[in-house]
Amino acid sequence: MIRLGTRYLSLSLSPLNSLTHPLYCLKRLQRTTPEKTVMSQVRPYQPILLRLLHSAIALLVIAALVTGFWVYNTYDQRWGSIPLPRLSDIQGIHGTIAVIVLLLLPIFALYSFHLGSRRLVQAQSFSQLQQVGKPIWWISLHRFANTQMLLAATLAVITGRMMDEIWLPKGEFYHPWYVAHLIGWLLMLLSFALHGLLGAKVGGVPLLVSMWRWQIRPDDRPPNWLQGLVIKQPSWVLGLVETVVIGGIALAFILPVFKG
Repeated sequence: MIRLGTRYLSLSLSPLNSLTHPLYCLKRLQRTTPEKTVMSQVRPYQPILLRLLHSAIALLVIAALVTGFWVYNTYDQRWGSIPLPRLSDIQGIHGTIAVIVLLLLPIFALYSFHLGSRRLVQAQSFSQLQQVGKPIWWISLHRFANTQMLLAATLAVITGRMMDEIWLPKGEFYHPWYVAHLIGWLLMLLSFALHGLLGAKVGGVPLLVSMWRWQIRPDDRPPNWLQGLVIKQPSWVLGLVETVVIGGIALAFILPVFKG
């Protein structure tokens, strides 16, 4: 507890799931109390496992988006292009990054659904969208953006795995898997942008910085990483999304075997 005048602020480490989250308490207290120097020292803390997985996935997604556009810019260009150097092996570079994403995505997805599920869409998130402009509205939008990131990544890895490297050099841009992969790339870009923008809106700079700060608390060690593990999803909505994502990732491994 921190005492601010006659007010008390609990430093709970719970995810962004209610109006009692410290980030929102801070914003309200900042408008009513003069002790801003005290509040500036309060920082959100993210579990180290989340930070490791989030950082790895974020860097890989950025690399996949950049190299994916570079592939399009090299061969397709139907919707515009920019002057980039021509790399003869850009498809191979993009494909290598995509394989690493595919290998890491199941781990990140399982963490998101079973240890970080409160950051994803909930059954009540749809009704909360009716409270336009209120803090819970922004939180719900952020949850939708986080969930959309997982769905978009799943679509991207499935469609990418089903593509053939000879299509684009031969000018064969009409294949359904390639068109679907372009859609997956666009959804990834939009989801990534919304994830960052809404994260900044919901938690401000402290939340964004907390994902990249490497401070580790004494109780945040590997033996404690699975504390709070949820086996069965309490929300049917989240259960459905998990089935789609995990099933889609499995298909990304299996479908190429049957590719002609």
